[in-house]
This record gives sequence, structure tokens and C-alpha cells, in this order.
Amino acid sequence: MSSTTTDTAQVLQEEADHFKQTFARARDEIGKVIVGQHQVVEATLVAMFCGGNVLLEGVPGLGKTELVKALSHVLELDFRRIQFTPDLMPADIIGTNIMNTDESGKYQFEFRQGPIFTQLLLADEINRATPKTQSALLETMQEGTVTVGGTQYVLKQPFFVMATQNPIEQEGTFPLPEAQLDRFLFKVDVPFLNRIDMNEVVNRTILRQSVEPEKLLDSEKILHLRGVLNKVVVADPIRDYAVRVVLATHPGTDFAGEQVRRFVRWGASPRAAQALIKAARVRALAEGRAHVAFEDIRHFAGNVLRHRVLLNYDGQAENINIGELIEQCVAELPEELAKPRSLTADL
Repeated sequence: MSSTTTDTAQVLQEEADHFKQTFARARDEIGKVIVGQHQVVEATLVAMFCGGNVLLEGVPGLGKTELVKALSHVLELDFRRIQFTPDLMPADIIGTNIMNTDESGKYQFEFRQGPIFTQLLLADEINRATPKTQSALLETMQEGTVTVGGTQYVLKQPFFVMATQNPIEQEGTFPLPEAQLDRFLFKVDVPFLNRIDMNEVVNRTILRQSVEPEKLLDSEKILHLRGVLNKVVVADPIRDYAVRVVLATHPGTDFAGEQVRRFVRWGASPRAAQALIKAARVRALAEGRAHVAFEDIRHFAGNVLRHRVLLNYDGQAENINIGELIEQCVAELPEELAKPRSLTADL
């Protein structure tokens, strides 16, 4: 191994160690505010460093709003919250052109920015708004831009959307279309608190204890850490494993199991494979490694695939749990297989 290669590997390992320390500190600081939801905090941080968006599903009162507030404080990013309602219009989110007069009294159009012009956006109960309003977020979530009246406005990076929806109360709601669900890197189920955690939450309320997390990062540092992700090594078998995990959710492929063939109508999109690799790279760095392992792919498979797999009529009738179905797919899938000839030739 040449000295140049050794030096490069050493620099990358140092960057991985720095990322590990930063990620752990950020997770701990947010954990000071959010009681109990360790997996939710981890998934949200991973999505932020990936440049993705998160859909949280859970009943009210579990700290979803406080999570975004704590995240904005620790990462020192601008934060805004939008309460989605049936009468909310797209212009209420992205902004609109209004007629105004200049100093000479001449009329002209002026663009007034909506609350989407921020860095951390909490879209609370997103499924309560109409599809027309929901679609106003599509461009911003995918491209990080807003187009109004033929003019494109670029949002300040990093830009992150965390949307919430209530799984219980479904009256007067509009389920998100598959195209929009696919824009979310993760869908995270927020579990109810256990006895110990709930006692801690109530105790803080009684004593009126205020926890102030430390500011650790800013926009420039976050974008720098994102640049490190592209250097994390993804070996060919690891990449192929992520692809096979996605293909295993499609009933018409050779990798699909019996349950998928029986209960699934449509599997995850190619974005799911990209999301698995992105999330695996962040987890590898958070563990202090400069390479992705098979376990990194499996770790976030449920969060990546859960909202991208559609059940058929039989699956819905038998109330099949998609999360358990994905766990079974991943458990049954072997880590390594012989490469097909076309793939071997390309590599």
C-alpha cells in the first residue's frame, strides 16, 4: 500500500472519529430534552445528516414538536411550525405575490415569503390538509427550491422537513399519495412512553424544570459533515445487498418471500435503495467506521421501507403489519449471493 493511500485512509478515519463524537454529543444534548424516545432521536439526526426528510407517526403529546425545537437549538438552525388544516392553502405555506407601491408611487408585485422559508420545518398533522396543499411541499422536499409565478427561489441549506400524522384519528384526513411518501427518507413510529419515562415527564412538569441543550453545530459545519458521507466506502456486496433488500419487497422478483408474494401489491421504489445507502453511511460514521457493513443496511430497513410498500387487498383484509413483513424479508435475505454476469461485467 502506497504512502498516499495510507495517508488518505488515516484522514478518513480521523474524519469518521470526529463525526462519531459530534453525532454522539448531538444525540445526548437532544436526549436531555426528549425523554425516552432514543430511536426517534437517532433516526431524526441520521435523516438530517443525510439531507432527507422524516415522517413521524404517533399520538399527540409524545414530544414531536419539542424534538424539532431541540434539534433546531442544538444544530443552531432556523425553525418554523405549520399546523395543517383542511382550509390551509398552498400560498399560506410557500408565500404569494402581492401588489405594493414603491417610493415613487408606482405599483409593482412583491413576493412575500411563507413559513416554508426556513431550515427546520415542522409540518404538523400533514394529512389534515388537502392534496393540493400537501403537494406544495413536493418541490421543496426534493429540490430545496420554491417556484412562484415562474420565479424559482432557493431555500437556505440545510433544509429539513419533519411531518407528523396521527394514526388514530382519521376523520377529515387526506392520506399522503405514494409519490409524496416516497420523498420522506424515513417513516418513524413514535411509541408511547413507558412508566419510568412518563414519570420523568410528569416530574419535570411538576417541578417546572427547564432543560437548555448546548449549541453544537451550525449550517456550515453540518454541510461539511455531509460532505464526509460521500467518502464512506460502500463495497460492491454491500451495495448489492441494499438493492436486493428493496427487490425483496416486490412480489414479482426472485428475492420475494412467500408473505410478500401473497400480501404485497407494490414494493419500494429505487429511492429506497438510495436511502438505505445514505442512512448506512451515517450509521457507519456514527460508529466510528469509514466503511459500511451489512448491519448498517439492516438497521434502518424498517424506517426506509415501511411507507414505501403497498399491501394488496388480501394484505389489508388480514391487517398485515408492514413493519413485521419487512423484518421477515430482511431476516430471510442472505448477505451475499453470486453476482449476475451483467453486473460482474460492469464491475
